[in-house]
Amino acid sequence: MRQLSTAVAIVGSGPAGLLLGQLLHRAGVENVILERRPIARVLARIRAGVLETGTVRLLEEAGVADRLHREGLVHTGIEIAVEGERRRIDLARLTGGRHVTVYGQTEVTKDLVQARKSAGLPLLDEVEDVRLLDLESDRPRVRFRRLGEEHELACRLVAGCDGFRGVSRASIPADRLRTFERVYPSAGSASWCEPAPWPRS
Repeated sequence: MRQLSTAVAIVGSGPAGLLLGQLLHRAGVENVILERRPIARVLARIRAGVLETGTVRLLEEAGVADRLHREGLVHTGIEIAVEGERRRIDLARLTGGRHVTVYGQTEVTKDLVQARKSAGLPLLDEVEDVRLLDLESDRPRVRFRRLGEEHELACRLVAGCDGFRGVSRASIPADRLRTFERVYPSAGSASWCEPAPWPRS
C-alpha cells in the first residue's frame, strides 16, 4: 500500500472542492484532491452559471478570475413580463451596486483545474473504493484504489466536497449529521449538511 500525507484531503473536484483547494494553497496549506471520475469528464460536464457578487470576489481572492472578467457577461438588472408589460428590476440600484455575472460553472471548473495544474498541485482522478477512516480522531485517513494500486492518505482534516450522494456524507454517523434546508416560496429549495462538532480526545 502506498502511503501519502497532506494537511487537508479534499474529496471531490467540483467547483467547491477545487475552490477550497485553491484557497488553501494560497494560504500555504497543503492539500490533495481526490476525484472518482476522469478529470476530462469533469471538465466536459455542462452546467449553468450565474455568479453573484460574493462568488466573483471569492474567485478573485483565489486568483482565478481573469478569464471570468474577460468573457463573463455582467447583468445589473433583469426584466420580467407581467400581463404583457416588461418591467425592469434594477439589481445594482436596489443592492448598492451589486450585480450578477453570467459565466458557466463548467468554465469556473476549467479555470480552477488550470490553476491547480499550473501550481503543480496534486489532483488524483479515477480513484475507486474511497473509504474515510478515523474521522473522529486528530489524524484521519483516506484509503482508496487508483490505477490498480492501494493508497492511504494521512491528513489532519477531510473536506467532503463530493455532493449529497458522495462517500463523505455517507461516512458521517447518523447521530453526528445535521442537515440544513431553505425552501423558497417561488420554486425549488437549497440544502446542505455538516457533521455536528466531534470532541477531540
